[in-house]
Amino acid sequence: MLLQVRPMAVSCAVLCFFAIGIVGSLGGLSPGTCCKRAVLGAAFTYLVAGTAVRAVNAILTHAMITDWIRKGDSGDNKG
Repeated sequence: MLLQVRPMAVSCAVLCFFAIGIVGSLGGLSPGTCCKRAVLGAAFTYLVAGTAVRAVNAILTHAMITDWIRKGDSGDNKG
């Protein structure tokens, strides 16, 4: 069971977009500035979250393959 990359990255990006937008508006910035910063922050978050999920998937896949090989070497897998 691998993690879905795109849905998790999009969710993180949307949360980041609104968080940056709210913080910017509470800070008294103009709507245009808030929007630009929120879009850039969301894009960056999308890339970082996607990379992180891919890394987790690679680690999980490696662990599953290692476990499968270890079980095969020990003779537990009869059939």
